[in-house]
Amino acid sequence: MSRKKFIESVGATCKNWNWSWSFVNHQEKFVIFGLWDVHEDGLIFDKSWSGNGRTQSLEHIDLIENNAYQLQTFPMQYEEGENGKAKIKNFTPLLEKKILVGISGRWFALSEKRRTVLSIPEEVLFPEQFTEGATKIISVNAYERNVKAREKCIAHYGCKCFVCGFNFEAKYGSIGNGFIHVHHEVPLSEIKKEYKVDPIKDLKPLCPNCHAIIHRINPSLKLEELINALEQV
Repeated sequence: MSRKKFIESVGATCKNWNWSWSFVNHQEKFVIFGLWDVHEDGLIFDKSWSGNGRTQSLEHIDLIENNAYQLQTFPMQYEEGENGKAKIKNFTPLLEKKILVGISGRWFALSEKRRTVLSIPEEVLFPEQFTEGATKIISVNAYERNVKAREKCIAHYGCKCFVCGFNFEAKYGSIGNGFIHVHHEVPLSEIKKEYKVDPIKDLKPLCPNCHAIIHRINPSLKLEELINALEQV
């Protein structure tokens, strides 16, 4: 089955079958994007992308964000074509409902299951037991923390979220005293070796909510991106 026949079989269409990146079914109010296998974070559109389908895709994104259209995706296998342009090697004619998340001119298709993941690989319990950057088997492989670096980070920035300003002690009283996550701006999982941490430059205190959102996509969001997103809400 060709991509065109597949899209038409679910009642969707587009402006041009040669260059369209996205498709729409106005009767049932859903939009379809192909999801490349090379985008493990679920990226479906970036404002920096150029091409004939760019304007149409922005219109389709607007339908999802402002007109209650449902986002659906289908898997596509990437192949590099002429002049480095993306080419569809193969695709799976199967639609999956997704949630659209837009951050700093990029849009991601996330599944409901992924939205509810709360575990943060950058925060490990009892970091004082370990050496910064070392890998140790706990229940899964995790990059560990140095408690002195954490303490210096909090001493400099205070025990409140660097992004949203949330303070657990101010909200919950004494039980919240000293509680905060510490975020590595360069994930240890990307460094893959021991290194000397600068507690002021490399670490920032974050509340669990902001920490979870930052790691919701891969590579993780930059702090400035999340701060900008909050300002736009």
